[in-house]
Amino acid sequence: MFSRAYQTHHDRQLALWLLACAVVIYGMILLGGVTRLTESGLSMVEWRPIMGIWPPIGEAAWLEVFAKYQQFPEYQKINQGMDLAEFKVIFMYEYLHRVLGRIIGLLFVLPLAFFALRGVIRPGLMPRLLVLLVLGGCQGLLGWYMVKSGLVDRPSVSQYRLTAHLGLAVALYAAIVWQFLNLWPKANSASTRGALPSMQSAARWSPLLVVLVYLMILSGGLVAGTDAGYSYPTWPNMGPGFVPPGLYAGTPAWLAAFEDVTTIQFNHRMFAYVLLLLVGGFGLRLVLQSADGFMRGAGVAVIAALLLQITLGVSTLLTRMAIPVAAGHQAGAIFLLTVLLFTVHALRRRTIVTDN
Repeated sequence: MFSRAYQTHHDRQLALWLLACAVVIYGMILLGGVTRLTESGLSMVEWRPIMGIWPPIGEAAWLEVFAKYQQFPEYQKINQGMDLAEFKVIFMYEYLHRVLGRIIGLLFVLPLAFFALRGVIRPGLMPRLLVLLVLGGCQGLLGWYMVKSGLVDRPSVSQYRLTAHLGLAVALYAAIVWQFLNLWPKANSASTRGALPSMQSAARWSPLLVVLVYLMILSGGLVAGTDAGYSYPTWPNMGPGFVPPGLYAGTPAWLAAFEDVTTIQFNHRMFAYVLLLLVGGFGLRLVLQSADGFMRGAGVAVIAALLLQITLGVSTLLTRMAIPVAAGHQAGAIFLLTVLLFTVHALRRRTIVTDN
């Protein structure tokens, strides 16, 4: 058995490794959003897991990949007449997105093997890390499965596959951040445990807020996958009023929540208003009722992240999906999720002792 000091030392090393993975995945999610906003995702029409790490080198190689792109719907229906210089721009966004995915794989696999061979991974943790490894591999496969949906008949990817691809990436990110918090010594010191018994009810239901923000991000995936943000670039009204005409039109009506741009955007807005009340109320309760200075600060951070995200959401609409603003909106969603994860973990540590 390892001594407590020995295990704490290696837990810190593992935590820093997981934090590095989370930071790079955050960047990956942001780059994926920019790739989508610039309509670059279908520029690479082949999936070469090994050789695909090398970009085209030389004019002949670029002309070859451009000729392949010209055989598919996006070029034939949308980008016909695009020259090679324009193609290189969209190609590089998708290329960098795929290369970063491979880098993340190496960043996870190599240190994991190193720590495992040294025998410093605490009991019970290795199976969780292996699950994350498998899901990371599935994420790569899901990304190609998504791209394939835009290489057949229509020059756009399936909103269902895009949302699944985004959802798995965010779930992996959240799981890694949570495991980082479980391992980071300062987040689990004895002085934090059981310090706020009066906040136990908030601690018990606070994970639900994380789930709701995650579902909100999935809702945003549907908005991105259907370009629903362009349908009503106004706020607070959608067209003539707050409730737009044609809501949930079609048969069956429930399908409109996934395929009708008006309904998708309306639902995304309503979800935001619900989160404003629930997450904002949670942050305000921490500020006003917590006896712990750290948790009061966390409550302020939650409110600030929430207001920033709502401001970015409204700005995205009013700027008609301007790429920097829309990318900021996606980054803001992950930032809000991150702040909530840190806050919920800290609150639960200060109210009820939970297992790692």
